[in-house]
Order: sequence, then C-alpha cells, then structure tokens
Amino acid sequence: MSVFGAIEAGGTKFVCGVGTGPGDLETASFATTTPVETVNAAVSFLRERGGRELKAVGIGSFGPVDLNPSSSTYGFITSSPKQRWRNFDFAGTVNRALNVPVAFDTDVDAAAVGEARWGAGQGLSDFVYLTVGTGIGGGALVNGRILHGLVHTEMGHIRVPRDRAADPFDGCCPYHGDCLEGLASGPAIEVRWGKRATELPAEHPAWELEAEYLALALANWVCTLSPQRFLLGGGVMSQPHLFPLIRTKLQSLMNGYICAQELTSGMDAFVVPPGLGDRAGVLGALALALAQGETQ
Repeated sequence: MSVFGAIEAGGTKFVCGVGTGPGDLETASFATTTPVETVNAAVSFLRERGGRELKAVGIGSFGPVDLNPSSSTYGFITSSPKQRWRNFDFAGTVNRALNVPVAFDTDVDAAAVGEARWGAGQGLSDFVYLTVGTGIGGGALVNGRILHGLVHTEMGHIRVPRDRAADPFDGCCPYHGDCLEGLASGPAIEVRWGKRATELPAEHPAWELEAEYLALALANWVCTLSPQRFLLGGGVMSQPHLFPLIRTKLQSLMNGYICAQELTSGMDAFVVPPGLGDRAGVLGALALALAQGETQ
C-alpha cells in the first residue's frame, strides 16, 4: 500500500510523519540545526518508515520561501532570518534524496490545507488559519484554494493601529519593529512583560492588549478576505481565556457594519481553535503529499 511523507519544518524543530491520514500517521521530531543535519535526519526517517511504498512527500516550511514553479529557486527558503537556511534548496534536496515528487508550501498554508481536509475548515471554501507563537503567520483558503499570488501571504507582518501611550513597546520584529508579529508574538509578550506567556495569569493586562491587536488584525481580514471562519492556533493561543476576549473585541470593532450571523450571535463558531490541534502542521504537510500523489 502506498504511504506518504510529511515534513513540518519549524524554526526550532522539524516534525516528520509517514502515513495516509490522521489515524495512521507515524511521527518523529528533530531539532532545527543546520540544513544538512536537519534535512538528513528527516530524509532518513522518511526512508526508513516509508521504504519503497513512499509515493510523495509534502513540506510545510518556515519562510519566506519561493513558491513559483517557474522560478529557478522554486522550493528554496529565501530571505529567512535564520542565516544558515537562507537560499537553501529545500524541496530539491528532499526530491533528490528520496526520488519521489515533493509538494512544497509555507508551514501555515500547509496547516490550512490540513484543516480543510480533516479539521475545523472542513466544508468551507474560505477561511483563515493563523498561528500565534514564536512568530505569527497565516494561510488563507479562498474559493477552495490556498492564496499565493506574488509570493505567499505574510499575515504576521501587517500593520495594526496602536496607542503608544497605552503601549510604548517598540516591537521586536527585526524587519518591521511594530508589525503584528513584533507586537503580539510570544517573544513580544516576553520582552514587553518580562515573562513568557505561559507564566502570565489570566487577569494580567497582557491579555487585553494581546486580544486587542489580534482582533484588529482579524477585522482587517474580515473586510478584505471575507472568511467564513478564523482558526487560531500556536502556543500563545493555548491560553483559553484569549478566545472570548478576541471575539468580544472583534464584534465591537465591526460595530454591526457587516450583516452576517457569524459576526453577531455566531461568534463562538467564527473564531475557533484548529480542529487538528498541534498536529495541524504535520497533517497539513501530509495533505500536500496526498494531493501531489493524486495528480501523478
């Protein structure tokens, strides 16, 4: 029986899997070190578990990455802040090592694909998957297809309104300072408040501010992408009290302008956690591989 490989390539660890779906996926994880060391570990796992039955591999990678199939650097990690990974031929290296087709996308796009196939995005043609953790990234399903375009979405780097008197923090994004990621990622919370998000109690003022920034971002995407649902994952969103705060603030920001039940009485089903939990990334990579295999 054919099996498929998955690589969720994160900035701190790789999660790899072999299987055909959520029920039979075997996984292993490896620390993200150098490209050669980390990819060799991933390839060895896929080769050992998949063997001759391995039909295709899907990669969901941290970025930025080149997703243009006609580009000479398709499948590369490009201008990553991780210096050793810049201009690394990720998809090509895996393809040459395993001699199987490789599907390649961002980690958040892959997670959105997984959620569409098996998770909280099932049955929807339009939704946004957002991860809020070490960084902030998002993938959008639009008319049933992942939104790419010029390169790929970089939702963590949008600008949101801010009150410098209430929040004088300059932001921690090395590229943009006070973009959404610079203000609301896990590292931003830690630098601003001197403690990790997991160490802050539910009543800490950090959460009102965090919910404000995230609700402002969601309001922008409501008006531009018109999604049927938001799926919010990542380490920061493991704080359950954040969801009701974000929903309340988003509803207030929209102020009744868009007449949709989801933005009034349906808010609890409009802003939700991912259905696949922390497996959204690796299962998304598997979904990419399955789609690649189905086209062969």
